[in-house]
Amino acid sequence: MIFSAITKLRLSLLVVFSAVMAYWFANVNLNAKAFILLSIAGFLVTASSITINQIFEKETDKLMDRTKNRPLPTQQISVVFASVLAGIFGVIGISILGFYFNPISGLLGALSLISYGFIYTPFKKISPIAVFIGAVPGSLPLLIGWTAATGTIGLGGVILFFIQFFWQIPHFWAIAWLAHEDYNKAGFHLLPNNEKSRNSALANIPYLVFLILVSTLPYFFGMTGLVSLFISILAGIYFLIQGIQLSIDLNNKSALKLMFASFFYLPIVLIALNLDKI
Repeated sequence: MIFSAITKLRLSLLVVFSAVMAYWFANVNLNAKAFILLSIAGFLVTASSITINQIFEKETDKLMDRTKNRPLPTQQISVVFASVLAGIFGVIGISILGFYFNPISGLLGALSLISYGFIYTPFKKISPIAVFIGAVPGSLPLLIGWTAATGTIGLGGVILFFIQFFWQIPHFWAIAWLAHEDYNKAGFHLLPNNEKSRNSALANIPYLVFLILVSTLPYFFGMTGLVSLFISILAGIYFLIQGIQLSIDLNNKSALKLMFASFFYLPIVLIALNLDKI
């Protein structure tokens, strides 16, 4: 479907999941209307930034096997239509965050859209630092969910932000390893040193260790109990093992395992934190 492709539906839904989990973590009293509006706003802001990304990368998408069949390279939709769609989505999404919830949430939504669509996107052709830039808007949904529930950027929101931030680095690099040859065709620089090497694989390890450490903070600050602490540590250790294995094997099979470990890690940890709130 064109709509699914232009908005990267699965990625957008993952972002919505993160925002909703953070809202729930910050607010024990569940509000169905707020949940629905946060989900809509999160989806629209994410869909807008992703559409902007595809507009800018229309020509480079033609060069890669994984993206050449997207709606813009194949001219299933026009740049003008995609631009209007991105604008409408962005304005509505940010407005919901800013007016229904609070101005901080709206500002964070705008920051997420701008940093992903207009900073991360061009940096992919400049330097591997793009991965770190992209990890910021990728982590903001958790902070947005927290601020939507509380109206402030509190300690819990910052911790959740950094859990997703440190998660994203190995997640991005695993994907970049698997798609390295394709990315090279488009001139994207996403792996450290832009090569599939032992140094690039080893670069994952510090972030996986930091991820384990940060994931223990909700327990030590009295936000959650022992159950989620152990689940977070075990999930983090499994994630770390896959990162170590990639640095030993240096092959796509291990990179694929690392990527799948990242897919499992985030929902398991976020759900555990919410179910084990104190």
